[in-house]
Amino acid sequence: MRAETNDGVGVTYRTIGEGKRALVFVHGWMMSGAVFEDLAAALDTTDLKLVLLDLRGAGDSDRPESGYTLQRFADDVCSVIDHAGLTRPIVVGHSMGGQVAQLVAASRPDTVAGLILINPVPATGLPLPDDAAALFRGSATDRDKQGVILDIACKQLSPAAKARLVGVAATVSPSCIGESLDAWVTGGTDTHLAAIRAPTLVLASDDEFIPRPLLREQVVDKIKGARLAWLPGSGHYAPAEQPAAVAAVVDAFVAGVRPVAASPTLATPPA
Repeated sequence: MRAETNDGVGVTYRTIGEGKRALVFVHGWMMSGAVFEDLAAALDTTDLKLVLLDLRGAGDSDRPESGYTLQRFADDVCSVIDHAGLTRPIVVGHSMGGQVAQLVAASRPDTVAGLILINPVPATGLPLPDDAAALFRGSATDRDKQGVILDIACKQLSPAAKARLVGVAATVSPSCIGESLDAWVTGGTDTHLAAIRAPTLVLASDDEFIPRPLLREQVVDKIKGARLAWLPGSGHYAPAEQPAAVAAVVDAFVAGVRPVAASPTLATPPA
C-alpha cells in the first residue's frame, strides 16, 4: 500500500494480520521495513495488525533528492497511520527509528497508545568517532562497507541474516544514506519528550554504540513513566539477531496496553 505525505512523497507499507491492535514498525538508518521481517514472523498476529513501512529513500518508497530529516521521517509515519486508518497504534522504533518514534508519540499524544524503543538513538543525537563516521558516510551502494558496519554493530547475526540485511541496505538511496546520517548523529532538542504520554518501554541489548547507562540517562529518564528492559547477547540489530526474544518482549508489552475500544453499538429497545 502507498500513503502520500504532506510534501507529496509516496511512502509504501504492508500489513500482516487483521487484528484490532496495530503495531507500526519504524526502521533505522541504512534499512527499510524489511529489517523487521524475522521479528514479524516470530510474533503471534492472531489479534494484531503489523504495519511495516519504508521511510522515504528506502525500500519501495519515493526517493526525493533531499529532505531526509527526522521530522520528515515522522511525517512519513503519521501519513501511514492516517492512510491505514489505525486506531491508537503502538509504535515500535529501532535505532534512528527510535528517534522518529519519539517525535511521533510527542506530536500525537492522544493517538499513540504505546511506544517500544529498541536501541533507540537519543533525541539529542549520537556523535560518532571519526573513523566510524567516515565508514558510515562512505557506505552508500557499497555492500562491502555495509557488511562491515553490520559486523561491527552485531553480535549474533547469522550469515543468512547478514546477507539479507546487506541486500536491504542496498535499496537505500545515497542521498538518504548521507542526509539521514547527519540527521540522527546531530539530533536536536529533547524538550518534546515531556509531551509523550504513551506507556514507553526502552529495550537495550549489549549494544556497544548505545549502552544501557546512556539509554537510561538520555531516553528513559526523560519520558514520564518509561521503563528500561535489557536483552543480553545481541548487538545493535536485536530484532534480526534475536527475533524470538524481542517478540516475547513485544508480546508482553502489548498485553499490558489497554485494549482498543470497540465501536459503540446502539442498544436494542425493549419490545
